[in-house]
Amino acid sequence: MMHQTDTLKIDWVSVEAELDKFGCAVLPGLLTREESTEIAANYTDDGQFRKRIVMARHGFGRGEYKYYSYPLPEIIQKLRLALYPPLAKAANRWNELMGIEIRYPDRHDEFLERCHAAGQDRPTPLLLQYGEGDYNCLHQDIYGEHVFPLQVAILLSQPWDNFSGGEFVLTEQRPRMQSRAEIVPLRQGDAVVFPVSQRPVKGARGHYRVNMRHGVSRVRSGRRNTLGIIFHDSK
Repeated sequence: MMHQTDTLKIDWVSVEAELDKFGCAVLPGLLTREESTEIAANYTDDGQFRKRIVMARHGFGRGEYKYYSYPLPEIIQKLRLALYPPLAKAANRWNELMGIEIRYPDRHDEFLERCHAAGQDRPTPLLLQYGEGDYNCLHQDIYGEHVFPLQVAILLSQPWDNFSGGEFVLTEQRPRMQSRAEIVPLRQGDAVVFPVSQRPVKGARGHYRVNMRHGVSRVRSGRRNTLGIIFHDSK
């Protein structure tokens, strides 16, 4: 089966510019409506997953999510492989600006070798499900020593048709300043690229690091499903 991900056509120059300016970038129509609906419908197929998390039990918010197990479903594996190389280029440039020595290889399998050698060998792509009143507290997805600094979330449900509320929220804490919030409007199949924990911001004396967190506001009605693509594996 030919997936939308087989022929990704993304203006990565514009994506990097958006990331630099706002700390996030939207990839419109990364998945088709059919692909989005199919992935969301597989939430009940426990054979695809290694772990289920009920968020309220851990103080993470309300709702639940499941981590995929290896081997990943074909479309999710293709997404991870296709999105990683251009994001690695951006991540390496960001690390240089922030004075961080870590560099990321061109290929995702080479980066996973680094993770697995350190005992981070459990897959982190996840499928999230929110119902009425559910939300996701502001957080960072760090699972071990090796962290790839960018990640992708894809909205699998159609706003207003399937749910209302449930906006993607990104916050940025600059030194000695109040936090800035970014609300990212998405439609079914759209993706947002954003930092796991920090990004560079240009100041009067060069670039400095700002801390980033992300979450989801309260779902007011219906059901919201999201696919999270995280590029580092977990211990």
